[in-house]
Amino acid sequence: MKKYAFMERKWLWISISLIVIASGLFSLATRGLNWGVDFTGGDILHFDIGEPYSLAEARQKIESLGLKNVEIKEAGDNREELIVRTPVLSQDQKNKLTQTIKERWPKAQLIRAEKVDAIIGKELQRQALIALLIANFGVLLYVAFRFEFKSGIAAILALVHDVLVMISFYSIFYIPVDVTFVAAILTVVGYSINDTIVIFDRIRENQRIMGKAKFDDIANTSITQCLTRSINTSLTTLLSIISLYFLGGETIKDFTLALIVGIVSGVYSTIFIATPIWSMLRGQHKAVRA
Repeated sequence: MKKYAFMERKWLWISISLIVIASGLFSLATRGLNWGVDFTGGDILHFDIGEPYSLAEARQKIESLGLKNVEIKEAGDNREELIVRTPVLSQDQKNKLTQTIKERWPKAQLIRAEKVDAIIGKELQRQALIALLIANFGVLLYVAFRFEFKSGIAAILALVHDVLVMISFYSIFYIPVDVTFVAAILTVVGYSINDTIVIFDRIRENQRIMGKAKFDDIANTSITQCLTRSINTSLTTLLSIISLYFLGGETIKDFTLALIVGIVSGVYSTIFIATPIWSMLRGQHKAVRA
């Protein structure tokens, strides 16, 4: 089996990631994230249009009212329902919006109207951060117990890489962030660490087989052996999620988009980030001891 020189180019892989993340952090610092109604508070209006309609036309009608930061999605099995998420509206603005929809589609009915409090949005942000910290701490404990502490640090840094890439993507393209984004992050954390553990486990096996060989040579061999498995597994998952993105409807489009970005980043970090960082930590540790 041909062995690829992954470790010899580790600074190239890390530099690519740093460029992407730096671009995202710059965008984050200059304009921040596009927080959705779930986090900022606002109104959610759910209409049953009662007939097929054009989402682009519905967006044009609503934007003609001068409303800003509006999220519009299709809903329902037959895609004849419309969900409108807006910042906090006055009763007069709600009436005008409802009237505009009914004038264009006479069969339309408002079947649900909810208000999301900004205080609840802040609580969601806090809970999302706590969930992410707990997940990463659990991963650190498991990987450190299963392998060694330095490998646990490497795995955590790879997961942080995936989270930062997802946040950077959403910040650069200013995509609305809602609770589905948080769910996607936690899903990607679990998916990415699974691939990382497979490679780490192969490295541990090859350390026993290859004896006194250099760690980088063992890592190159291990990644090469797992490469086909990682690509095939990720590709089949991506094909399913991409199908859902285009055919699953507007209600899950944001969630599937976040998964696509996260899984691509997870594959990259598993192969090109996690193991090189582990190698660097081992080298620094030996240098300190020397």
